[in-house]
Amino acid sequence: METKKVWLVTGASKGLGLTLVKKLLDNGYRVAATSRNAQSLVEAIGGESDSFLPLEVSLTDNDAVEAAVKKIISHFGKLDVVVNNAGYGQLGTLEELTDAETRENFDVNVFAPLNVIRNVMPYLRAQKSGNIFNIASVGGLFGSFPGWGVYCSTKFAMAGFTEALAEEAKEFGIHATVVYPGYFRTDFLKSSSLRTPKSPIQEYEAARQSEQAHLQDINGNQPNDPEKAADVLIAISEQEKPPVHLLLGSDAYGMLKNKIDIITNDAEQWKEYTVSTGY
Repeated sequence: METKKVWLVTGASKGLGLTLVKKLLDNGYRVAATSRNAQSLVEAIGGESDSFLPLEVSLTDNDAVEAAVKKIISHFGKLDVVVNNAGYGQLGTLEELTDAETRENFDVNVFAPLNVIRNVMPYLRAQKSGNIFNIASVGGLFGSFPGWGVYCSTKFAMAGFTEALAEEAKEFGIHATVVYPGYFRTDFLKSSSLRTPKSPIQEYEAARQSEQAHLQDINGNQPNDPEKAADVLIAISEQEKPPVHLLLGSDAYGMLKNKIDIITNDAEQWKEYTVSTGY
C-alpha cells in the first residue's frame, strides 16, 4: 500500500492553513506545520506524532527555515507537497504606509516563501517530484482596491515568481501553482489579523471606506468555504498535471474576467501608440 504524501503547511495555526492541516490529517496524510508559536499548533491540532510535526519557525529567517526543513526530512524521511500559506493583510494607501510597514509586509508575504522554496527545492529536485502551492490572493491578479496597494503588490510578486518557478522546476518533475483565493470565511479580515496604517490620512475617503467595509461588512460574510478550498488543494495535489494558476471562488473568477476586459480595452484603445515604437 502506498504511503500517503508528506505535506508542509506554513501559517497553520488559523484560517485556511489550520483547516487544511486538519483535513490532511483526517485523510491519512503526514503533515509538518509551522507557526510563530508552536503551542498554538499543539492546542489546535495536537502534539508531535508519527503523522504530525508542529514547528515554531520565523519564516523570515532563512537559517530558521533551513533548520525546520531538515527536521521535517529527519522526522518523515521525505517531503512531497509544500504550501506557502503564511502571510497577512496590510491596509493603507501607498502614501500613508511607512517604509517599515511596507517592508515588513514584503518580508512576510514575499521573502519568507522564497526562503521556504530555496530550502525545500534541493530535496524535491533529488527525488524528482513534488508540488509547491503558493497561496496568493485575488489581489494578486486584480489590484484596483484603494488602500490595498502594498498587500496586492506582494501577491503580484508571488504570482510572478511562481510562474518562473513552474518553468525552472518542471525539468525535475516538480509542479508549482499560484493560488488566487477570493473572499473566504476565515479570520483574515478580523482586526486581530488585518493590519491598518499607523498614521492614516483621512483625506483618502475611498481607502477609509474600503477599510471599514472589510472590517465590518465583509468580515464574517465572505461567500467561500475554507473547508472546500482545502478539498480543492488536496485534489489538485493528486493531479498528474496541476495548473500553474488556480483560482478559488466564483468571485475570483469574476475579478479575473474583469481584469482581462480592462487590459484588453486599454490595449485596443491605445494600440496606435503601442505599435508605433518600432524602427
